[in-house]
Amino acid sequence: MNMERMGKFLKELRKEREITQEQLAEKLGVSSRTVSRWETGSNLPDLAVLIELADLYSVDIRELIDGERKSENMDQEIKDTLVKAADYADQEKGRLKKKMLDMMGGVLILLCFTSLLRYLGYHGRPYQNLTEFTSGATMAVLVLNMLYLSDVLDKIRTAKLRFFGKDEK
Repeated sequence: MNMERMGKFLKELRKEREITQEQLAEKLGVSSRTVSRWETGSNLPDLAVLIELADLYSVDIRELIDGERKSENMDQEIKDTLVKAADYADQEKGRLKKKMLDMMGGVLILLCFTSLLRYLGYHGRPYQNLTEFTSGATMAVLVLNMLYLSDVLDKIRTAKLRFFGKDEK
């Protein structure tokens, strides 16, 4: 898959419809900066957004991925499969977010518990170790949650694959 060619094709389709990046972003519920990244080929739309773009531009998803027009229309069965795959990916992402929020909740409860111990005057070595461990775990979970929820981990993975010369397919 050539991301740059796909980006140029997305830009061409948007200009054919005579809409701005801002207008497209509003329709899709993303930022105009995200649309710009798609059109320069530095980033790719999610599968669910790709399906919306294909519907919006009345083109085949294969055309979007290949970055050029094809003469045949996409079969409804293939489209249904892609919609199901996008739904599945969204559900998996939701499950992961829930797990991360549960982890964060557990660590925060532990942090409250150790804070209560400290408040009640328990300052011995075991309590100090527990407090230090809890503080470290809280920071680690918070940082991981922020990285995940801001999609930084996906960007790091993409950069790593690019660095080692492996394209995502």
